Amino acid sequence: MSVTPRDVLAAQSVLDLASRADGFDILELLHDLTMHTVRLLGVRSAGVTILDAAGAVDYLTASDEMCRRLEEDQLELGEGPCLDAARTGEPLAPVLLRTARPSTWLWPRFTHRALRAGITSVAAVPLRTPAYPLGAVNLMSSGRLPTREDLCLAQVLADAAGSCLHHRQTPRTKNEIIGQLERALQSRIVIEQAKGVLASRLAIGVEEAFTRLRSHARSQRRKLTDIATEVARGAIPAELDTTR
Repeated sequence: MSVTPRDVLAAQSVLDLASRADGFDILELLHDLTMHTVRLLGVRSAGVTILDAAGAVDYLTASDEMCRRLEEDQLELGEGPCLDAARTGEPLAPVLLRTARPSTWLWPRFTHRALRAGITSVAAVPLRTPAYPLGAVNLMSSGRLPTREDLCLAQVLADAAGSCLHHRQTPRTKNEIIGQLERALQSRIVIEQAKGVLASRLAIGVEEAFTRLRSHARSQRRKLTDIATEVARGAIPAELDTTR
C-alpha cells in the first residue's frame, strides 16, 4: 500500500501537536488541533469544549467564527452535542440533524440554529490525557457524515494534544492541568477582545483579524495571548496593518 499525501499530512499534524516546546501556549495548541482536524477530515468546523474544576462545560476555541457562535449557543441554551460530549467523556457517533420529524431531534433548539448555519451533522471525540478526561473535540459537518476512519483519525489528533498537555507541561496532575485550561479560558476572552479591536481599527473581518494575530505572534516568536493583550489595550503593531 502506497503512502498518500493525506497520510503524510496526518503524520505531520500529530507531530506538530505532540511536540511543543516547554511553556507553549495551551490555547494555541488547541486551536491548532481544530485546524488540523478540519483540514484532514474535511468537516466544516471543529471546536473544543472543556470541563472546569467544578464540572461545568465551557468552550475554549473553535476553527472559525460560525463554530464559535454555535458553541456559545449551546452554553446559552443548555443543550447540544458539545455539552453532552464534554460531560460524558465518550465519543459521539455522527448525528444527522436534518431528519424528517423535528420531534425526534436530540437537541431541538440547538438543531434549529445549526441548520440555519448550514450544519447538517455533528460528532465528537474525547479530549483526554493518558490518565483522565478533559473535554471534547467537536466536529460540525455540512456535507457527508464523517466515517469511522475519520473519527479514529480525529481521536489520534486529540490524543496527541492531550499527551502534550500531560507530558510537556511541568504540572501534570489533573487539577493542575484543569487550572491551566481555566487560565486559557481567560486568554480566550482577551483574544476575542483583540480580534474585535483589530477588526474595527482595520475594517477587516474577525477571522482575518485572528489570522493576522496568529501570524504576527509566530513571526515574533511570542505567545498569541501576549500579542492579543497588547492589541486589546490599543497597541496595534504596524505589521498587522497590511494596507500600509
